[in-house]
Amino acid sequence: MNQQNTVTLIEHYYTAFNNADMDAFLNLLTDDVIHDINQGKRDVGKDAFTQFMACMNSNYKEQLIDMVIMASADGKKAAAEFVVLGEYLKTDDGLPEAQGQKYSLPAGAFFDIRDGKVARITNYYNLQDWIVQVSA
Repeated sequence: MNQQNTVTLIEHYYTAFNNADMDAFLNLLTDDVIHDINQGKRDVGKDAFTQFMACMNSNYKEQLIDMVIMASADGKKAAAEFVVLGEYLKTDDGLPEAQGQKYSLPAGAFFDIRDGKVARITNYYNLQDWIVQVSA
């Protein structure tokens, strides 16, 4: 992989996410993908990631905008910054009650790339900001 190929991979990753094309989205991951969940645990494996996304897609409707993607010269690392436009559809464990609240949340992600696929994704956003938005 080189820098441009990695940027293209991450573009495809987020395009599949925005299109809710879970097959295309999950096909961009290694089987042993590492997923560091914002302020949470680390999951390992495509099956765990698939379960996480099923929960997310049940509880939230999100689109990512204002995307900026950066990659290292060797294409092994990447980062993305974006804004999450979302709607809170169904109450998630330990979080405020869902009532269709809308939110806009700055976020970022870091990636490791291996064999042309995403081998690690670490997401960051301000959970307290989100809680304030959906509790208002």
